[in-house]
Amino acid sequence: MAKIIRSQRASTSSVRSAPKKKAAKAATLLPKPGAKKAAKKAAKRTAKPKPWTSEEVYEAFDRFRKANPEPKGELEHLNPYTLLVAVVLSAQATDAGVNKATRALFAVADTPEKMLELGEDRVRDYIKTIGLYRNKAKNVIALSQKLIAEFGGEVPRTRAEIESLPGAGRKTANVVLNMAFGEHTMAVDTHVFRVGNRTGLAPGKTPLEVELGLEKVIPTEFMLHAHHWLILHGRYTCLARGPRCDVCLINDLCRWPEKTV
Repeated sequence: MAKIIRSQRASTSSVRSAPKKKAAKAATLLPKPGAKKAAKKAAKRTAKPKPWTSEEVYEAFDRFRKANPEPKGELEHLNPYTLLVAVVLSAQATDAGVNKATRALFAVADTPEKMLELGEDRVRDYIKTIGLYRNKAKNVIALSQKLIAEFGGEVPRTRAEIESLPGAGRKTANVVLNMAFGEHTMAVDTHVFRVGNRTGLAPGKTPLEVELGLEKVIPTEFMLHAHHWLILHGRYTCLARGPRCDVCLINDLCRWPEKTV
């Protein structure tokens, strides 16, 4: 009899709690305040941007050209060789930091032969303020040796040959080919990669995708200086944190859904 009574009480209790459970479940299904707005914002952020028209691309680079007709790279160098060394040293380092170290280095070693005479230990002392300086000193000596042995002490003029040098990758080759030899190459560093993706000008998951995308859309007449304009734009305007949309030359063309103007 006691068992029957306990069973009846349990049944009654479950019946009473059922509406509460349903109410709680219904409450969890209701959208939270601001959820719709957040969802719309997230959808807008992840939506594929509308590609730029050729007219818009031309307009953007025409504005860059008018604002800065002859942009210059900020890595200090004396000749193609010192440019090559400076770019190799700039990996994971700032141009300002590299310049501070190389001014004294290039004053005593501006050719592969002079760099080898200096030796790895002394090169390391000159560049010790730069990140990864030990490995970079090895690369500078090794690339200098290869330049002398295989290229007559001169910086080669093809991407493949430059990429064969220790410490030099595709970005290094593109910078050297552009700045030293006037080739229409597109060097994609962290700034160009950000600008290409954020603006929607040339979206890509890798630097190579962004590079090829930019080469495809930028008119030939702008290609000599295009990578400098984009680097400077990313470095001083389209910042990684707190982009300065209010002073951006191309804010009306930019596809970034979070721009502040």
